Amino acid sequence: MSDQELEYARLLKRRHLISSGFEWGCRIATFSALLFLGILLLGVVWQAWGWLDTQYLTSFDSRRPKAAGLLAGLWGTFWLILFTAIFTVPIGVGAAIYLEEYARDSWFTRVIKVNLANLAGVPSIVYGMLGVTAFVRMFGWFSAVDDLRIETYLGFGTLAIPLPLGRCLLAGSCTLSLLILPIVIIASQEALRAVPPSIRHASYALGATKWQTIRHQVLPAATPGISTGIILSLSRAMGETAPLIMIGALTYLAFAPGNLNTPMDGIRDPQLILDAPFDMFTSIPIQIFNWVGQPKSEFQHVAAAGSLVLLVLLVLFNATAIVIRNRAQKRITW
Repeated sequence: MSDQELEYARLLKRRHLISSGFEWGCRIATFSALLFLGILLLGVVWQAWGWLDTQYLTSFDSRRPKAAGLLAGLWGTFWLILFTAIFTVPIGVGAAIYLEEYARDSWFTRVIKVNLANLAGVPSIVYGMLGVTAFVRMFGWFSAVDDLRIETYLGFGTLAIPLPLGRCLLAGSCTLSLLILPIVIIASQEALRAVPPSIRHASYALGATKWQTIRHQVLPAATPGISTGIILSLSRAMGETAPLIMIGALTYLAFAPGNLNTPMDGIRDPQLILDAPFDMFTSIPIQIFNWVGQPKSEFQHVAAAGSLVLLVLLVLFNATAIVIRNRAQKRITW
């Protein structure tokens, strides 16, 4: 072999060594992370063993570790995520459709997109302070009024909306909506942007209007990405603690919002459903935060059981996102 061929062979061997070393480095990093995660999960399961049972899931909090339960946190988390989804999904998806399909590429839309990207990375505690100002105190505009309420009479009860909202469940949902709204908008934009322009052009060529094209062609094709972004954003909201602490979520609560302890209570008395959004609340992360700080060592086991329940809920949310994405992708034929 010539000297030049030997030099090429040495360079090729060196590149293969570097490539192999990088591959093994990535493998070590991945398996190390999985190993530490497995150790943490085993530790949580070990501490929660024997404490997570039916009584734990159907009882309210207590000063005695053996009697402490997660029912108030479960109901509070359910209402929080429900209203957060109601507030966030229409606004987020609608804003994404406008920015991607209707808005012109001007300096104004570019400023909006840059600010959305920045807002998606803002720490959650900042949204907590914004929630206290905007939803709990309402900038002090109504501080001089003792009882300012907007009452709407429905067929089965009275919906009374106090202004400002105060430290209630609805204020917490609005705060979490602000937290995840930029993420939902960006994820929906990316899903809409991933739809090939040829789909739109073919629809226009057949005489469809812009809205018909978006409704019947673009949105069905973007549904997997939009649904995944929404569910993952709600998963983040479910695990948030700092914003809820800022707006005054209670760490100890022995009742569910609106005293709605079971679904049958809402069927028997629909007024409880109307009262729940304006009642005091707690959530699973808040209860875990409270139990970890208790002086009794038994509360560490109670907190571990709560962490395990929250982890299972998050895994179910993420699994739902994967199932929806896979099923929606199978129905797409381009």
